[in-house]
Amino acid sequence: MFWDALIRKDEFARYQLSEKIVNFIYPGYIFSEYGRSYLKEKKFKNYYQRFETNNWRSYDRKYFLDQLLKSVVDVSGDTAECGVYMGASSWLICDRIQRGEKTHHIFDSFEGLSQPEDIDGDYWQEGDMSIDIGKVKEILNSFDFVEYHKGWIPERFIDVEDKKFCFVHVDVDLYEPTRDAIEFFYSRLNKNGILLCDDYGFDSCPGATRAMDEFFHNRQEHVINVPTGQAFIIKR
Repeated sequence: MFWDALIRKDEFARYQLSEKIVNFIYPGYIFSEYGRSYLKEKKFKNYYQRFETNNWRSYDRKYFLDQLLKSVVDVSGDTAECGVYMGASSWLICDRIQRGEKTHHIFDSFEGLSQPEDIDGDYWQEGDMSIDIGKVKEILNSFDFVEYHKGWIPERFIDVEDKKFCFVHVDVDLYEPTRDAIEFFYSRLNKNGILLCDDYGFDSCPGATRAMDEFFHNRQEHVINVPTGQAFIIKR
């Protein structure tokens, strides 16, 4: 295998060798199947590298988000993102809806995370993920249907209390803002609309997981937990 991987440059042999090395160094990591075609899509890879040049950790999540958006393009209502950071996810949302008549709403403090509670664990710190709103506006400047609602969640939700939505992306990592976002947007999701929580399946975001589980415990929608670490519901 070593000969095939390094000398003959056999791609599958390299994959197998990498799996053995990683299993030795970090046994908890599980390799996925070899030869997944989405990893070779140049258009999406070029998009991703606009935002990330040093790691590929959110590649699968961004791809899943992009594909999920296809199912709401024809659902009436606007889109929203709670927790925008650099704007990579909002860029995907805007790219998918730009041929319609939807408005994309961005909610973020642009001052980073609020103070985590005990339920949120010790991974995050107050101020993490802060970003200059000017940088986000520059990234999204080709889309003229974006509205920015700067402030702590949920104080600016009043701006859209009369709106309906087809897609809401919740990416705020902590229990309280995740709970507040779900409570507000759930009743404003149109039928077949989707609410996607970016943080649901991560040990670093136990608060976000709890917020989703608590809210949907007695509701007809099922929380669909996907291998990327995300989870979503489809409004019935």
